[in-house]
Amino acid sequence: MPIAVVQDWAEGGNDTTTYDAIHDRVMASGTPDGFRMDAAGATPDGGFRIFEVWESQDHFDRFTEERLMPILRDIGAGSDPPKLTTYELHEYIAT
Repeated sequence: MPIAVVQDWAEGGNDTTTYDAIHDRVMASGTPDGFRMDAAGATPDGGFRIFEVWESQDHFDRFTEERLMPILRDIGAGSDPPKLTTYELHEYIAT
């Protein structure tokens, strides 16, 4: 069952340098298994929101542990983790 993953970061809306660096490193080793889409941007309060769709919760969890967290540790990001919301999608259509 596909899931939505919403990350709300308190900061970063005015400077996407960290997001861009993480995204570049994640994608440098190919599209993660189970990854379907990513959309990101500033929020009105100066934060940063990332919305993703994953094939399953297991795919997202595996990606986070095996790929994302090592990158965050390497660049010194993630000391103030985002508010994370996940939920199963009733439907997902990509064109």
